[in-house]
Amino acid sequence: MDKATETMIANFQKNTGKTLDEWVAIARSKNFAKHGEIVAFLKTEYQIGHGFANLVAHTTLQSDANSLSETTDLVAEQYKDKNELFGIYQNLMAEIRKFGPDVEIAPKKAYVSLRRNKQFALLQPSTKTRLDIGLSLKGVAPQGKLEAAGSFNTMCSHRVRIEQAADVTPEVIGWLRLAYEAG
Repeated sequence: MDKATETMIANFQKNTGKTLDEWVAIARSKNFAKHGEIVAFLKTEYQIGHGFANLVAHTTLQSDANSLSETTDLVAEQYKDKNELFGIYQNLMAEIRKFGPDVEIAPKKAYVSLRRNKQFALLQPSTKTRLDIGLSLKGVAPQGKLEAAGSFNTMCSHRVRIEQAADVTPEVIGWLRLAYEAG
């Protein structure tokens, strides 16, 4: 379990009034099938912050890294049968690691979260032919390939769609660095 998740779990009762297990029981009692349904319910009905609601949803649906077998390689599972995208992912990670030693890489079931003090980006193979980069760039206007995230991921303000290695331009790396520096 990564340090950020450990800290959130330790602070659940103080920040939300209930433990993670108590929130999971509430979410399970509603029989939600989708992550977004749980998050919306907790935020609307209980005014829980997005990060806490997100963790409850992942834990409830067992889609978090902690619910998987310790022998499961989350990144390998994400890029199974997506060799070209995996090469793009590896090249992106090589560039991101140059940003600094404080980059925390936290693979999840469907994406890889990139954090500094908080999540600044995520890398997600959204389809067999497209890798999406989610970025936290509050206050930056969408432009060109840098589009508003919309419903892609509520923890991101922007998204960049990558379909081939040539799509990873210095401008894309610059947006990642900007998000890192803001995080």
